[in-house]
Amino acid sequence: MISARTAHVQRQTRETHVEVWLNLDGAGEVDIHSGIPFLDHLLSHVAVHGLLDLRVQAQGDLEIDEHHTVEDIAIVLGQALDQALGRREGIRRMGEAHVPMDEALAFVAVDLSGRPYAVVDAAFARPAIGALGTDMIPHFLETLAFHARMNLHARVLYGSNDHHRAEALFKALGRALRQAVETDPRRAGVPSTKGVL
Repeated sequence: MISARTAHVQRQTRETHVEVWLNLDGAGEVDIHSGIPFLDHLLSHVAVHGLLDLRVQAQGDLEIDEHHTVEDIAIVLGQALDQALGRREGIRRMGEAHVPMDEALAFVAVDLSGRPYAVVDAAFARPAIGALGTDMIPHFLETLAFHARMNLHARVLYGSNDHHRAEALFKALGRALRQAVETDPRRAGVPSTKGVL
């Protein structure tokens, strides 16, 4: 019997208060309130397409800008993913997905190796989508990878609509994570020649 792969992590600073609940073996149920509607939209796609139950409650200094809130949500979500994975035994470890969204196409590959690294190739034409600065999208992914101890490669291959480009990217992240966190019935122990992740 596999123990529950869940996590509850919170972070309190002078700039933000972020709380995340995560269930890796969920059904894609979401309850996300960051104060940044387009970020809520993107995170919902990660959960729904990753079959992760995800609850995010965040209050931040949005009167300044969205940077601290976005960054701290990425930190806490990454920590929750790391915590829920435990020793990472029995997982498939790697996952990848190409996802189209109308004229846009995005690709994400992840390796839950325990070694954080991120390569993000995602340029946007507009400075913001809703209240989310597009420069925060690569920063969110890089921060998430570091705190989840995950190797993440993310690329928007093409597309003319920034909303579609961002949405395809986060759907691909969800799909890649779904594969990587999935338990492999043939796998006993940690999926590494080193014997540890």
